[in-house]
Amino acid sequence: MKEKEKLSQVYLFRELTPSEIDTLLSISKEKRVKKDQIIFKEGDTGDAFYFIVSGSVRISTIVPGVGEEALTILREGEYFGEMALIDDAPRSASAIAHDDTILLLIEKDNFRKLLAQETGIAYKLLWVFTKTLSARLRKTDEQLKSIFSIAKTF
Repeated sequence: MKEKEKLSQVYLFRELTPSEIDTLLSISKEKRVKKDQIIFKEGDTGDAFYFIVSGSVRISTIVPGVGEEALTILREGEYFGEMALIDDAPRSASAIAHDDTILLLIEKDNFRKLLAQETGIAYKLLWVFTKTLSARLRKTDEQLKSIFSIAKTF
């Protein structure tokens, strides 16, 4: 299966065995979205995690008085929405198809059942989620430092 090969090469799933990837694929669904189609909006209830099989996704936020501000463009092999699997807070940003895109999604309820039943998979995935969230927080810290240093010049 093409998705299985792609998943095994992705940072998030690199530590999983082929049978663990099969287990993950068994609870995933494919979703096709057209360019500029909204996948989810900032403030929505987070109900799933997404992996990009092909295409790209723009993660953005609405800045009052300015409009949409793209935070990043994610491409094939990258993932987003993982915070929804961990907490019950609303989405912190919007996800919009930047191109025609094929996604694999795992719904929160299915993921939580998997964590309870497959502790080996759970440990591996949660550890990578933790490292990913830490890296994103560091990037945000650097962006804030840049914004504050620019603001001081005005």
